[in-house]
Amino acid sequence: MRRRWFPIEERNNEEWRAALRGPEKEAALTDLRGLLVRGLRAALHGRAGGIEPSVEDFVQEALLKILDNLDSFRGESCFTVWAQKICVRTAFAEMRRSRWRDVSLEDVIDRQGEGAVAPSEPVMDPERATAKSIVLADFRRFMDEDLTEKQRVALLAAIGGMPLEAIADRMGTTATHSTSSSTRPASG
Repeated sequence: MRRRWFPIEERNNEEWRAALRGPEKEAALTDLRGLLVRGLRAALHGRAGGIEPSVEDFVQEALLKILDNLDSFRGESCFTVWAQKICVRTAFAEMRRSRWRDVSLEDVIDRQGEGAVAPSEPVMDPERATAKSIVLADFRRFMDEDLTEKQRVALLAAIGGMPLEAIADRMGTTATHSTSSSTRPASG
């Protein structure tokens, strides 16, 4: 199916900022939304199926971030490139979050098992194998003796690849030590 392309008004950086702040805001948002949808579809081309219905949601979330951070745009790049970067980062961050949405902490920890902190290597010299064994034993002792159950669960989930935001959500707390760069607005 061929999509219709709607021409947009060409604007320079300052014209974009002025339009998004002034009486032309709705027209500018419509133009920017069209650019972001086309750009995001291109950026996500070839990714796992089922993303297309989410493109509109990703763009809407990105538009809110762009408007909230309009004053942080420094003009070092083209405004539309800056906006597209925010949009792509927003989409990727949401896709990462959604990948973990239905995964429980218990599932991640169960998959970890004893091998979580001891990935296998095909061939290792005896000296390195001994050093690795000592470090892993110390790490397991630390986990068993020095961490609370909540800390141990969080650490095992993080080792299993679960994002801090998802871990915090499952544990009913906040991820205070991390601000994902993928959700911060891009500097322009």
